[in-house]
Amino acid sequence: MPRYGQVAYSLGPPLTPKVKWLIVFTSAVFLVTYVPLQIFHSEFFALPFALFSLQANLVVGRLYLWQLVTYLFLHGGWFHIIFNMFALWMFGADLERLWGGKKFLTYYFLTGIGAGILDVVLNTIFRIPSATIGCSGAVYGLLLAYGMLFPERIIYLYMVVPVRAKWFALIMGGIEFISSFGGPGSGISHFAHLGGMLFGYLYLRGWSVPTGWQSRYQDWRRAQLRRKFEVYMRDQERKDKHGRWVN
Repeated sequence: MPRYGQVAYSLGPPLTPKVKWLIVFTSAVFLVTYVPLQIFHSEFFALPFALFSLQANLVVGRLYLWQLVTYLFLHGGWFHIIFNMFALWMFGADLERLWGGKKFLTYYFLTGIGAGILDVVLNTIFRIPSATIGCSGAVYGLLLAYGMLFPERIIYLYMVVPVRAKWFALIMGGIEFISSFGGPGSGISHFAHLGGMLFGYLYLRGWSVPTGWQSRYQDWRRAQLRRKFEVYMRDQERKDKHGRWVN
């Protein structure tokens, strides 16, 4: 496994157990919900979306609280599911290796549910009738964590432009923030995307962070600072003709 902040993958990171479980389960749900609906166009096959998609009026008015979790596993098209599963693999695998499976799942569902909560709150305030589906909120939470923990990794924007992970996360967050002012009608829940990043940021900055993970993160930070100090010392030694560090 590469050290934190380094890149050693040619075709992407190896698949990890919890990421694999999420991809398999989410894809299976897609196949038994979206595909039959597209073939038969029946109200019966539309029932899962009516009951399990995230609808603010039902969560607030009828306390359909399970929708804060179930909406993560529903998707509305082939591009939707493929993009989310691809991003889950690309960003989630390294995070699972760093945190372990249990903490990774905790973070995934925390950001997914957090994204749903913000979506419900804002849609209720602005009285926007909507039904939100997809794990994009959790995926944006993974992107935020990836940018914070592996800031120097290179991500290819649109598969062409190389961008460091920290700037990629910032760019995507900025796009979602600006897009959220566009109002309803885009078919994309920018509120949920921002919610995933917001809850992820709060978690990573110390809000209910488990002690074990915090210790690993501090070890990683100390290693980063130590490497920077060693580089600085070598530079100073080159400047000093006697090979000593002059203060």
